Amino acid sequence: MKESILVPSVGESVTQGTLTRWLKREGDAVEEGEELFELETDKATVAVPAPAAGVLRILVDAGKDVEIGAVVGSLESAPPASPLARKLIEERGLDARAIAGTGPGGRITKEDALRAAQGPAAVAGPAGSAGAAGPARSARETREPMSRLRRTLAARLVEARQQTALTTTYNEIDLGAVLELRKRHGEEFEKRHGARLGLMSFFVKACCRALKELPVVNSRIEGEDIVTCHYYDVGVAVSTERGLVVPVLRDADLMSFAQIEKRILELAERARERRLAPEELTGGTFTITNGGVFGSLLSAPLPNYPQAAILGMHAIQRRPVARDEQVVIRSMMYVALSYDHRLIDGREAVQFLVKVKKMVEEPERLLLDS
Repeated sequence: MKESILVPSVGESVTQGTLTRWLKREGDAVEEGEELFELETDKATVAVPAPAAGVLRILVDAGKDVEIGAVVGSLESAPPASPLARKLIEERGLDARAIAGTGPGGRITKEDALRAAQGPAAVAGPAGSAGAAGPARSARETREPMSRLRRTLAARLVEARQQTALTTTYNEIDLGAVLELRKRHGEEFEKRHGARLGLMSFFVKACCRALKELPVVNSRIEGEDIVTCHYYDVGVAVSTERGLVVPVLRDADLMSFAQIEKRILELAERARERRLAPEELTGGTFTITNGGVFGSLLSAPLPNYPQAAILGMHAIQRRPVARDEQVVIRSMMYVALSYDHRLIDGREAVQFLVKVKKMVEEPERLLLDS
């Protein structure tokens, strides 16, 4: 008996993906439900489980683009090995097909696996290679295909440049009040809610307030229409080993500080573990990115097209500023709002950034609403 392994559907708009790596090797005995391979699409990376138990036959190598519904391998029925034997087979890279089982019904026992390990055995290559040797590489250069996530990100950035009239306005924010509030209440907040009181929740709250007062910033252009969103789904950019992803906080304006912090932590962890669902990466109305975590002092971020605007946070610096005719040292952050000038006028962009600045500098305004 043979069970085909198909590329599953992972969303209505997704027709293709990349088989990034096999999680099992050719010839491995797998159980139904065990994760077989990773599929990367434009929106997320998912681990695909085995549809049945059997011995794995790989038909499509890792790194190949595949259509939804395509056959990438099969599972062939074989005597099921005992748990101890299966562990030995996996640890020592044995070919289960070449082992004669002496247990009931041809079952492979621990002793059968030990005997096979002592004799010549075909050892499969590392997971994801399907036994294929990689191309020779120059000592001075390496070459590897772009991941689907990187290709999608590149296409969207080019699209944002080509399809919009982008410009950026800047301001700076005194974070002294927020940092003092976190210092006084951060420990109690973490004990009560199980999450740290970070900076991002203040900026998410401030942006939601500013978006409500300036709804054009929460809009987008579709053809010759302006579509204004009366909900506030805020994307928060997260850096992963595979590239930048932007999971979305749904109805962020209705969330408390604790809910925002816990949700951001959960989404960031799952993004790095490649466990985000496609719907968690789509449909945002506005985005916040924080280059400051990498030390960026100032930048002009690109909006997450077709969104019309993005807020860029940057590194906090202790520097001298004028206050009440005195020069004092304050904790300052430059912020940037990049926006589509076809839709948002300079006056509205500046007003938006000023509103965010005022609310973050006076965080009690935000706390009264939460």
